[in-house]
Amino acid sequence: MKNVVMLGHLDHFDVRQILESGQVFRFEKITEQSYMLVAKQKVIKLAQHEESSSVMIYNTNISELDEVWSHYLDIDTNYAEITSTLSAKDEYMAKAVTFGRGIRILKQDPWEMLISFIISQNKAISHIKECIKNISMQFGTPIEDEECKGYYTFPTPEQLKDATEEDLRACKVGFRAPYILDACHKILNEEIVLNELYLLPAEEAKEKLMSIKGVGPKIADCILLFAYSKMELFPTDVWIKRVMEGLYFEGREVKLAEIQKFAKSYFGDLAGYAQQYLFFYGRENALFTEKIKTKEKA
Repeated sequence: MKNVVMLGHLDHFDVRQILESGQVFRFEKITEQSYMLVAKQKVIKLAQHEESSSVMIYNTNISELDEVWSHYLDIDTNYAEITSTLSAKDEYMAKAVTFGRGIRILKQDPWEMLISFIISQNKAISHIKECIKNISMQFGTPIEDEECKGYYTFPTPEQLKDATEEDLRACKVGFRAPYILDACHKILNEEIVLNELYLLPAEEAKEKLMSIKGVGPKIADCILLFAYSKMELFPTDVWIKRVMEGLYFEGREVKLAEIQKFAKSYFGDLAGYAQQYLFFYGRENALFTEKIKTKEKA
């Protein structure tokens, strides 16, 4: 691919860990440390040699790096300070941070995150990626790029507004089809203005999102963390619940509200970062998997 720029001397940046940490779905793995990524109506390739602090970004330029990708990749956030603060909390958090020290939380598109996490309910990541790819191919716009053919933009609410439940079910989203349509209608009717959520406190923004069918507390937290950088939130799925119970509650089963209360008090404004480190650490090491019983639903 032509047009390559290099981000050098990056600490706390690992392409694989960032993309494989459950926060983003439109990527394809090429090798262990190189990926194709679809975002911002563009296709780029991210490549990084193992143990290297430099990242090569293909199919972009310096101007676009400054205007788009530095923000998207969260380059300017001081992760050294964040990881130092979290590591000092306890030995479990220190292990999680050390294991996933290359994670950064991307700054993604609110509309894409809304639909992506509606789709994510009771689905494995591979299935989520497939559904999003199907919807993009069916309703999005082909990305005009001579070197990156076969990629599509994520469809806008306007592009989805005439879709039927049957159209969406054909994209393998299953019972989530009416939820996607409800989200589309609420956005187009301006019952919810996504850009306004940036200005609202996290709990108010969460309440707004939860007025959409199929958006519960966990999905709303994910949207607000990965699109709006509301770092005080702690999305709690089955993995995080079991990891938290195993590490912080002596293995006993506790309610989600108790985990949320603990995370808010214990991790404070860094709760979102803590969640990502714990999620990645727990999933990659299959911690407490004997307690996890999930059923994937089509």
